[in-house]
Amino acid sequence: MLRYHVINGLTVVSILILSFLDRSYDIPWWTYLILACIWILLTISGSFFIRLNYYFTALHSNKNTAKNELAISFDDGPHPEFTPQILELLKRYNAKATFFCIGKNAEANSRILQKIVAEGHTVGNHTYSHSNAFGFFGSKKVLAELQKANAVIKKITGKEMRLYRPAFGVTNPKIKKALAINGMQPIGWSVRSLDTTDRSQDAVLKRVTSNLAKGDIVLLHDTSIKTVAVLEQLLLFLQQKKMRSVTIDQLLQIEAYA
Repeated sequence: MLRYHVINGLTVVSILILSFLDRSYDIPWWTYLILACIWILLTISGSFFIRLNYYFTALHSNKNTAKNELAISFDDGPHPEFTPQILELLKRYNAKATFFCIGKNAEANSRILQKIVAEGHTVGNHTYSHSNAFGFFGSKKVLAELQKANAVIKKITGKEMRLYRPAFGVTNPKIKKALAINGMQPIGWSVRSLDTTDRSQDAVLKRVTSNLAKGDIVLLHDTSIKTVAVLEQLLLFLQQKKMRSVTIDQLLQIEAYA
């Protein structure tokens, strides 16, 4: 697996070699341009595709599980209208899930957050603000986001969260540093539903279930009626396949709280 420090090192070495050779041979200028473009492409890909584990190792599934189980996860809540509907469905089908909560949404919907925990689901950190500019925040601001979200949710639930789902799936060295300071475990996914796009309910459900297997982590968002409808069909699908949804910490056999 490619890592950013390896790519950076190889890029620097390549530039030095080209510079040395350029003393004896006429190295075309576009050779440097191609090298720069490759570095930029790899860096951008590594930043936006968490499953590449380019900057740090996130956990995306547990394909070694002997049990016929997977983990459904929700980002961006709690939502005052849709999260309660999702909780009702999970309860009806005896399923557990993991909710990666935005801190400010947890503050605004504290009773729903308490209900999530009371009903045996796991909560994780999804930053405090989920700012569109989060990927450009400096180390101190990233750390403040994570710590503020942790403090808010600990005040409401008494839980000190250890699991972190990157906002927009974005990763970079500043986020890596903040996670190390906070002692948090980044969590990715193996099945991305794309339920926040304009895809239809049927298209989202098909995307989720087409290659679903034990050990998968499914990414959904508890922020729309479409996801509520998809979830019900997904839970029916799991029931038919004799599969069950557990919390991410149970699936991965790790600790969700400090």
